[in-house]
Amino acid sequence: MTLFEAIIVAIVEGITEFLPISSTGHMIITQAILGIPPSEFVNAFTVNIQFGAILSVIVLYWKRFFQGWDFYKTIAIACTPLIIAYLLSDTIDAMFGSVLIVAIALVVGGVFLIFVDKWFDRPENEKTKLTNYKALYIGLFQIIAVIPGVSRSAATIIGGMSQKLSRKRAAEFSFFLAVPTMFAASVFKLYKLFTSEASAQVFSMENIHILLVGNAVAFIVAMIAIKSFIAFLARYGFKAFGYYRIAIGVIILILLLSGHSLTIV
Repeated sequence: MTLFEAIIVAIVEGITEFLPISSTGHMIITQAILGIPPSEFVNAFTVNIQFGAILSVIVLYWKRFFQGWDFYKTIAIACTPLIIAYLLSDTIDAMFGSVLIVAIALVVGGVFLIFVDKWFDRPENEKTKLTNYKALYIGLFQIIAVIPGVSRSAATIIGGMSQKLSRKRAAEFSFFLAVPTMFAASVFKLYKLFTSEASAQVFSMENIHILLVGNAVAFIVAMIAIKSFIAFLARYGFKAFGYYRIAIGVIILILLLSGHSLTIV
């Protein structure tokens, strides 16, 4: 992966990480289009570039992280189901190279987003407390999101709205939930690489430089994307994202069925 390719992938990550359109899916598609060859570092980059996106949430919502222990308890409860994802880590890694899985997940998720505003159109008062049960329920939706193309953001927002959270509140809780979730995924991936035989090759000075630049780009782009997303969501809802997902998924499926090879192998 060259520095230029890393910047392009980082821009895609920053734009899509907190939108309900699947950042992982878009990064996999971007890598396939750019013809980036597979490697341990590319897989690590796809996961660890999320550090930049995490930092954007902390910077934008820093006051919310000083609300007290109840805030952190709720987040911790919502993250509990991720133990299942940890147990399935090898299976998840195997799915990361398949553009077909991404395409199918984009289409299915898009259908859900088109109707989500209609299905869950009676939110509670904005000041209603998010109970431990609701937090755990929303956290369960993250298990679905381990499939590339599903979108962690989309899954948790749908989970939040199903528990009568407003669009904005569900989206913001999804942002907060992303911080420990993405941090844990990144640290776990780094640990696996550090303890592998390929660690010296993966963590060369050149690759570390590429990773740092990628995270900086993702941070800046994600800051802009989050602000724009909240404003758009409050006004228009999720339909546009649903149609976008379906359109991209169908285009990829048509390309695959017509003999074009987009799968990273």
